[in-house]
Amino acid sequence: MRVEGYGHGIDRTRSVGFGFDVRRFSGFAGDTLASALLAKDVRLVARSFKYHRPRGVMALGSEEPNALVTVGKGDAATPNLRATQVELFGGLQAHSQNAWPALELDVLSVNDLFAPFLGAGFYYKTFMWPEKFWEKVYEPFIRRAAGLGALPATPDLTPYEKAFAHCDLLVIGGGPTGLMAAWAAAEAGADVILCDEDRTLGGRLLHEAEEVEGMPGHLWADDMAARLAAMPNVRIMARTTVTGAYDGGVFGALERAGRHVANPDPHLPMECFWRIHAKASVLAAGALERPLVFPNNDRPGIMMASAVRGYLHRYGAVAGERVAVFGTGPDAQRTARDLKAAGVEVTGLIDARAEAPAVDGMRVIAGGKVTGTRGRKGLRSVTVSGKRGPQTVQADVLAVAGGWTPSVHLSCHLNARPVWSETVQAFLPAPNAVPGMVPAGAVMGRYATADCLSDGVEAARTALEGLGFSVPALDIPEAENGAVIPTPIWQIKGKGRAWLDLQNDVTVKDVQLAARENFVSVEHMKRYTTQGMAPDQGKSSNLNALAVLAEATGRTIPETGTTTFRPPYVPVPLGAMGAGAQGTGFAPQRLTTSDAASRARGAPMVEAGLWYRPSYFPRTGEATWRDSCDREVTMVRQAVGVVDVSTLGKIDIQGADAARFLDLVYTNRMSTLKPGRVRYGLMLREDGHVMDDGTTACIADGHYVMTTTTAAAGPVMNHLEFVSQALVPNWDVHLISATEQYAQFAVAGPLARKLLESFVEEDISDAALPFMGWMPVNVGGVAGRLFRISFSGEMGFEIAVPARYGNSLFRLLLAQAEALGGGAYGMEALNVLRIEKGFLTHGDIHGRVTAYDVGMEGMVSKKKSCIGFAASRRPGLLEAERERIVGLKAIDPSAQLLAGGHLFVPGAKPVAANDQGYLTSVAFSPTLGHGIALGFVRGGPERMGERLKMVDHLRKVTAEVEICSPVFVDPEGGRARG
Repeated sequence: MRVEGYGHGIDRTRSVGFGFDVRRFSGFAGDTLASALLAKDVRLVARSFKYHRPRGVMALGSEEPNALVTVGKGDAATPNLRATQVELFGGLQAHSQNAWPALELDVLSVNDLFAPFLGAGFYYKTFMWPEKFWEKVYEPFIRRAAGLGALPATPDLTPYEKAFAHCDLLVIGGGPTGLMAAWAAAEAGADVILCDEDRTLGGRLLHEAEEVEGMPGHLWADDMAARLAAMPNVRIMARTTVTGAYDGGVFGALERAGRHVANPDPHLPMECFWRIHAKASVLAAGALERPLVFPNNDRPGIMMASAVRGYLHRYGAVAGERVAVFGTGPDAQRTARDLKAAGVEVTGLIDARAEAPAVDGMRVIAGGKVTGTRGRKGLRSVTVSGKRGPQTVQADVLAVAGGWTPSVHLSCHLNARPVWSETVQAFLPAPNAVPGMVPAGAVMGRYATADCLSDGVEAARTALEGLGFSVPALDIPEAENGAVIPTPIWQIKGKGRAWLDLQNDVTVKDVQLAARENFVSVEHMKRYTTQGMAPDQGKSSNLNALAVLAEATGRTIPETGTTTFRPPYVPVPLGAMGAGAQGTGFAPQRLTTSDAASRARGAPMVEAGLWYRPSYFPRTGEATWRDSCDREVTMVRQAVGVVDVSTLGKIDIQGADAARFLDLVYTNRMSTLKPGRVRYGLMLREDGHVMDDGTTACIADGHYVMTTTTAAAGPVMNHLEFVSQALVPNWDVHLISATEQYAQFAVAGPLARKLLESFVEEDISDAALPFMGWMPVNVGGVAGRLFRISFSGEMGFEIAVPARYGNSLFRLLLAQAEALGGGAYGMEALNVLRIEKGFLTHGDIHGRVTAYDVGMEGMVSKKKSCIGFAASRRPGLLEAERERIVGLKAIDPSAQLLAGGHLFVPGAKPVAANDQGYLTSVAFSPTLGHGIALGFVRGGPERMGERLKMVDHLRKVTAEVEICSPVFVDPEGGRARG
C-alpha cells in the first residue's frame, strides 16, 4: 500500500504503467519494480531455486536474494535482474522466473515435499549409479530443472559499451562517507570519480528519517551531490557498481546506462563496463543489514527492517497493512517508530533483549524470539516465544533487524582476508588489503552518520597524502551519533527449516550436515551446500552461515574464517565485459593483399589465426571442395601453383649479439649460418616442449629474418621479447615484427623456376640460388627477396615484396602460372601437400609434444644450451613408449580419417585404458589415392606396418589404418632440391 506524505523519491504526478507476468499495474516515476509491486500488495514475486518455495522482496539493492525477474520478451529478454534495481518506465514488462506453468501455481513446488531427501550433497550421492544413466537420464533431467532465468536462444544483440577512466581518487560508494570523501578530495584539487550503484547519491540517507546539518538527510545528500557535480574535477557515476579491484590500481565497474529508459537511443548502450585506473581509492561501500535465522524465515513478507524503512521513506510503500518488527537492538525500535509515525499498524515489536525499553502505544515483547511463521504465499502471522510463553502475532510483514555486516568484498579481491572485530561482531577490511585503498565509514563498523561524515574526510586525507595533495580543514556537518552495536543472535532453534541462503535454498541443517560429513573447511562447506554461490554472492547470508558452521565444529567465527571473495561484486553480463566483440568485432579481421583477387575467383575464405585465407579456388564443373582441392594438389605436383603465405610471422632480428641470441632460442645452432643462407629451426618452451618451428634467413652479419607459423606469430614475438628483456637484457639484440610489411607468395611445382624466370631479372639457377638459400631480386623495379624453400615437397620458392605491391605481384604470378597450366591453390591443398610430405603445423605441435616426440631429437644440439634444453632431457620425456609421430594410411581407400580420432588395437575395447594414440592431421591424398594422416602412437616408430583401429566417438566413425612413415611422398627430398 501507499502511505500519504511519504515517498520523497517518487513523483506522484507522473503515473507509469507496467506489467508483471499477465497483470497490468501502475506506479510512479522514481519507483523501482520492487517498490511498485509492494505498493500494490504484490508479495509473491519469485520461486526459490531448489524447492520452488514462494519468495518475496526482502531487501533494497543488489543484495536482494529473492526477487529476480526477467525483463523484456523473446530475443530482447534479460533474465535475473533484481526487482529492487529495475527502475520503472512506461511499458516495462517483467516476468517471474523458475515457475511453471505460473508463479501462483508452480508444479515444481512439489520438490518441497521431498525436501528431506534433497539435502546438501544429494546430487553427489544419488546420481552415481548406474553409470549409464548419467548421460541419458540424470544429466538431461538435471539440466532441465536447473537454473533460474532462461537465456534467449538467439545471439545477444543488446548494445553494450566498454570505456576507460583515470583519476587521482576513486570513491566507492555515494553515501555520507563517500560524499564527504569526494568533497574533501575535490577541495584538495584532486581528480575524483565517485561511483554509486543507486541512481541517486545519498546511500542510507535516502531511506531514513534522519537529519544532517538541520535538514532531511536526503535533501542534504541532494545538495552535496549538486555541489560536487558543479566542480570541474569531479565525475559522478550513478547507477555504477564497482565490481572488482585488480592490480595496479585498476577497478572494474558496471554502469547501467540504458536499462531505465523506455525508448533508449539506438546509440545508448544498455550497460557499460568501465576500467578505472585510480592512483588511490576510498572504500565507502557501507554495510548490509543481516537477516535473522529462525524456522520458516523465508515467507513472502519477511523483509529486512532497513528495507521496510527504505520503502516507506523513499517510495511511500509498505508491503502490508499489519507489520511486526523483530530485532536485537535499536534498528528494530527505529523501524517500529517510523511505521507508527506513518500511521501503519505495528502489531508487535519483538525485541530479543530481556530488558527491552517500552515504546509508547506499542506492544513490546521483551526477550521475545520468533520461532515460527504461517502463510504459504504471503505471511499471515508469526509465533513468538517470550517471558509469557508462546504467543501469536498477526502480521502481513515481518521486519527483521539482525545487525550489520560491512561490505568488505572489494578489499578482499587481491587475496587479503578480512579481520574479525569483536566490537562490531563482524569482519572488517584488513589493513593495506588493496594498495592505495582506505576503507571508511560503515565498512569499518562505524555506523553512526556523524562518524561516517568525519571518516570520509579523514579517509580522503589519508589516501591523498602520498599523492602530494593537501586536504584543507573542513567543517563536518552535524548528524546523528552514537550508534549501538546489537548483540547478534546467529540462530533461533525451533520446529521447521531455518534458511540461510534464500536464493540457493540452503538451510541451517545443510551446513550442520556438511560439518558432520567432515566438510569443516568453510570453502568445502560452501561447495558442498552451495551456500553463497548464488548471484547475490551470499551478501546477506555468509556471516550467519559461518556462525552456524562455527557452532557445529566447536570453533569461533574467526577460527572458522571466511570464504574467498572474488570479482565481480554483482553479476556482469559477458556482453558488457566483451563489448565490441560481437560478430565481426570478436577478433581483428586481417586480410592479405591478395584477398580481393582471391574472392574475385570465387574462393571461400577461412580463418587462419587472425587472417582470412582462401580455402580453395573452384572452377566450372567442380561440384565439391574435394574436386577443387584434388585438382590443386595435382596441379602443384605436376606443374606449378601459387599461394599467399604473407600470414607467416616475420621477425627482423638485428644486433651484434643476434647470432648467439638465435642459438639461445633455437635448439639447433644458428650462429654458423652465412649470409644468403636459410636454416630450419626448432624452438622449445622452458618446460622442454616444442613451441614453434620455422626458417631463419641470414640477411647479413648480425641481421636475420625469422619466420614463424601463422598461429604462433604473436606468441613467438612475445617469447623473444621476454628473453631479450628478462633473460639477456645486456645483449645487443633488437627485434621488430615485420609480418605486415611484406607480402610473400610461395611458388611451388616442377615449373616454379620457369615461372619466376619470366619476370625476375637475376639468375636463379641452382648454382646461383641453391636449396635453402635466399637472394635479393628486382621485380619490375621493386626490390624484393627470393627464398629457395618448400612447404610442398616440390621445387619451391617464396618471393617477398613490400606489402603495397602485393596485390599486383599476386595477379602477375597467377597470370604466369595459368599460362603454364598451373594456378592458385588454397589452404585445403596446402594442407594436403604438407601432410603428404610429413611437414608439421600447430595441429601437430599442439603444446604437449617434445622434439623427441616429433622425430627431431637430433635437432637439439648437445654442443650448446638453449631455452628448454635441460627440461627436454628429463627421462620421462625420452621414454620409448611415449606417443610419437608416425604416418597412418587408410586400409580402405574410401575410409574417412578424422583428426581427433583415437587409435586402438583391433579387438580391444575403445576406452581410455586401451588408447594407443590419436590423429592430428588428416587428408585424402590424390597423389596416393587414399586417406592419410599424421598422428602420435605409443612407441610409434618401432611399430611400422602394424594395423590399428581409428575410433571417433563423437562422430561415430571407425576405420582401419596402418602405421607408416610420416613422409608419404618423395622421402628422399629430390623434388624439392631440383
